[in-house]
Amino acid sequence: MTIDSFRDYCLAKKGVTEGLPFGPDTLVFKVMGKMFALVALDEVPLRANLKCEPDRAIQLREEYDGQIIPGYHMNKQHWNTLVMDHRLDPKLILELVDHSYELVVSSLTGKLKKELVNL
Repeated sequence: MTIDSFRDYCLAKKGVTEGLPFGPDTLVFKVMGKMFALVALDEVPLRANLKCEPDRAIQLREEYDGQIIPGYHMNKQHWNTLVMDHRLDPKLILELVDHSYELVVSSLTGKLKKELVNL
């Protein structure tokens, strides 16, 4: 998966913004101001951190050993790093982006959820 296709997919989601709050090498995607995806722009292959339900995170790390690892510089219980080389199915990557987005949306305050619905 390319950075362009990953970026386009994230930005197509409702309420999503992008920025570089950690410097020029880390692109961050937020929904209603809360992070759900980070991409290391200087890594080859491309790497992305995505939020994940803890039990599923462990299962994914076991199933995709070396391709899905504990989140780099993140809470390892709630974040995974995906090594997006040719071995990782793009459909799985998009599914995990959706999962991360939905986890963050579900944790938003009632006020922010209402704002998101009305966008």
